[in-house]
Amino acid sequence: MNTKKIYSDERKQRNNFLSPRSPFFSLVISVFCLSLFFLFACQSQTQTSNKTTPAAKTETVSNLPKVTQIDAPGLKNLLKPNGRPLLINFWATWCGPCREEFPDLVKIGTDYKGKIDLITVSLDELSEINGDVPKFLAQMKSESPAYLLKTPDEGAAIGVVSKDWQGGLPFTILFNAQGETIYSKQGKFKTDVLVAAIEKILTVQSQRSSETKYQ
Repeated sequence: MNTKKIYSDERKQRNNFLSPRSPFFSLVISVFCLSLFFLFACQSQTQTSNKTTPAAKTETVSNLPKVTQIDAPGLKNLLKPNGRPLLINFWATWCGPCREEFPDLVKIGTDYKGKIDLITVSLDELSEINGDVPKFLAQMKSESPAYLLKTPDEGAAIGVVSKDWQGGLPFTILFNAQGETIYSKQGKFKTDVLVAAIEKILTVQSQRSSETKYQ
């Protein structure tokens, strides 16, 4: 047997098999090119996702309502008469009745916008001033000025608001334009009762304006 010839034939077959014109070589090249294509596509998609995600997150955070921290003196300043009726609601995110009545409170604020001032004061922990408090307000679509009360002496703060407030939540109080208490409620307010009190204030205020005008 001619060993040299057999070896020569086998090498020739291998060379033909790995030749650029062979079907196997074309298949290898095709698979390699497809792999590069898919790798590049995945990298492009990942880069695009990384660029858009932070922007979306920033937009969501920036849309949350602003909540301002106040102390007892700051609360006292909020209560000063400014020529318009003032409705204040004290609440907290952990207070079930507060959350239940909040949609009615928001509706009252919308219905009487420009006629009365409505502010909300949260008694949540200070750590929630940029967390659960603004998130809840955003969920309720509340547009009223929002505050978070932080004071070492809660009794003093409560005394500034009303002698009838025992510290329980929710607590709602309505002042007329002269700073006099017209309505207060510890616990969930009844919407019809509160609205009636607001209407009474506005009626009296309108009558006083008319009397002053014709004097």
